[in-house]
Amino acid sequence: MSKLYLVPTPIGNLKDMTFRGVEVLKEADLILAEDTRTSGKLLKHFEITTQMQSHHMHNEHKTVNHLIEKLKSGLTIAVISDAGTPAISDPGFLLVRACVENNIEVDCLPGATAFVPALVNSGLPNDKFVFEGFLPVKKGRQTRFLLLAEETRTMIFYESPHKLVKTLGHFCEYFGEDRPVSVSREITKLYEETIRGTAKEVLEHYTNKPPKGEIVIIVGGKSK
Repeated sequence: MSKLYLVPTPIGNLKDMTFRGVEVLKEADLILAEDTRTSGKLLKHFEITTQMQSHHMHNEHKTVNHLIEKLKSGLTIAVISDAGTPAISDPGFLLVRACVENNIEVDCLPGATAFVPALVNSGLPNDKFVFEGFLPVKKGRQTRFLLLAEETRTMIFYESPHKLVKTLGHFCEYFGEDRPVSVSREITKLYEETIRGTAKEVLEHYTNKPPKGEIVIIVGGKSK
């Protein structure tokens, strides 16, 4: 019976790949990869020879119907992103939604994702939180900040290193300089670090020490 698997892949340390994830990728009829060059290295490391096809944000709208037909024909398809869990700020959602609409079974494996360790390591309340992913670059950015300024739950953001200082400056402007912030960088990798403090303190740190690598920002919610 056909089935769609979403398989998390390591965000840095290859040892975080699960045994089940490797097994599913080996047994699938087709692997959909965000970047076949990046995923090719992972598959080679784990001796996975399954056929691979490109599936990314620029082509997923066009390929969904074709992939649904493949699934209906009896194929088992696995989706992977460059790192982490597919559909979390990565391709995957459109295909999952189409599978649900067509009564095709979907199975998302548990595994690596960047925001969970960043949230736990922050020391900020994690009983209730909101995942914001990447903020709007231009249009809607100010509107989003004005809305989030009233958010009382802990907030989670993804950000690129060259935009981090600008975003921290906006946190100071819209949330206040004393708002607690935690920035986790290069999670599971050799130079992993977490910098905690007020928005102003963390901004000063990264203004003096430009960041590199993948970044997750955790921001405390507005005090009630």
